[in-house]
Amino acid sequence: MAEQKTNVMRVLDQKKIAYTAHSYPHGGEAVDGVTVARLTGLEPARVFKTLVTRGASKKNYVFVIPVAEELDLKKAAKAAGEKSIAMIHVSEINALTGYVRGGCSPVGMKKQFETFYHISCEELPTMAVSAGKIGAQVELAPAALIQITHGKTADLIV
Repeated sequence: MAEQKTNVMRVLDQKKIAYTAHSYPHGGEAVDGVTVARLTGLEPARVFKTLVTRGASKKNYVFVIPVAEELDLKKAAKAAGEKSIAMIHVSEINALTGYVRGGCSPVGMKKQFETFYHISCEELPTMAVSAGKIGAQVELAPAALIQITHGKTADLIV
């Protein structure tokens, strides 16, 4: 059976960015990131989750951190130059990004929000993020991912 390309994969193909696609079994529901890492055979430190937030200014931001870690909202606010940052409500994810909870990727959102990656990605040969749907991940060079999303790195975790 031919691999089903996601929007994320099409964007990466269009930009000629090399990646490895990984799929994992699921029941249609989001599973936690550590489980995704185990199911794809990747170390949790190399699998990143995409979190969408809103600053005090009402601007939205994307933070991409290792799946086993927790976003430090104070560090996130500092990185974004905001007074405060809060997670958006799960009900807003699809309308804002075009993705569902558990399948949110920093690549190919409806609108490109300012994106920050945890600094640990700079030490990795590759990192994995959602391919835009539950059950699919893409693994690629951190520098390529940061470049196509116009991202920045910062210390973002608790």
